[in-house]
Amino acid sequence: MPSKLDQLKSMTTIVADTGDIDSIKAFHPTDCTTNPSLILKASGMPQYKHLVDEAIRWGRSHNAVSSVVTDRLAVNFGTELAKIVPGRVSTEVDADLSFDARAMIDKGRSLLAAYKERGVDRQRILIKLAATWEGVEAARVLQKEGVDCNMTLMFSLAQAAACADAGAFLISPFVGRILDWYKAHEGKEYTIETDPGVLSVRQIYAYYKAHGIKTIVMGASFRGLGEIEALAGCDRLTIAPDLLAKLAADEGRLERKLSPDKPAGAPAKMTLDEKTFRWLLNEDRMATEKLSDGIRIFARDLRILRELVSKKLEQAA
Repeated sequence: MPSKLDQLKSMTTIVADTGDIDSIKAFHPTDCTTNPSLILKASGMPQYKHLVDEAIRWGRSHNAVSSVVTDRLAVNFGTELAKIVPGRVSTEVDADLSFDARAMIDKGRSLLAAYKERGVDRQRILIKLAATWEGVEAARVLQKEGVDCNMTLMFSLAQAAACADAGAFLISPFVGRILDWYKAHEGKEYTIETDPGVLSVRQIYAYYKAHGIKTIVMGASFRGLGEIEALAGCDRLTIAPDLLAKLAADEGRLERKLSPDKPAGAPAKMTLDEKTFRWLLNEDRMATEKLSDGIRIFARDLRILRELVSKKLEQAA
């Protein structure tokens, strides 16, 4: 019998959730996605020293500040990833811009321009934005310009509905982080069928399919194989290398759980303006806290990465 990874590939597009190029080569995913935390981790690996060194040399020759060089580094990784995967590469807009729509739009355009200089077509890139209201508005503008967006840090149906209204290409609802919150606050364990992260993605998937929404649903942030298997059939799933390895080693039968023809339990269609979006998000304590927490974590790792780049720029002087 084919491995569970191969079975999953037959019903779901597999996306590698890593900046580790060697891991991506091993599992042959269609797409890959990164974030500041993953780029920070990959930048410390000796096999990618040349990507860091190139960004530093470029920064010195252009008298660039660390934030600009950090963008260069992200595009360096993204360009290498685009050589490996046949599909899309997601590159994240700075987390500290998550509440500034204009700045997010400008950074998205800047990242695409940098990729164009490397010969990477915009159709190969997804600009990754936090699913704040400002992120939604940035996606609305960028999508009209033909810039496809990946909406990340998603924890609620309200966020998913707003992103769909904006015409976002893809959303990344998080599974494991939702489960983490409920376990910490409810003080109990969950089965796969009661896992609140799994149920959240299933609800969003049903909502999109029932209402004919074309935005792609890509489940993300998994804590184990059970969560992945419970979402088999989802449009896309972005999976870390260690879980990809476990799926590749498992030859058990994998049952399809989600199908676009059978969107069970779909909520009624929502129409959200800014006031309604903010109110619904405010009323969802988990989503509010996890969105805020995710932005802080990505911003922290981005600061660390910028500090690393700043030191290297000084040492190269």
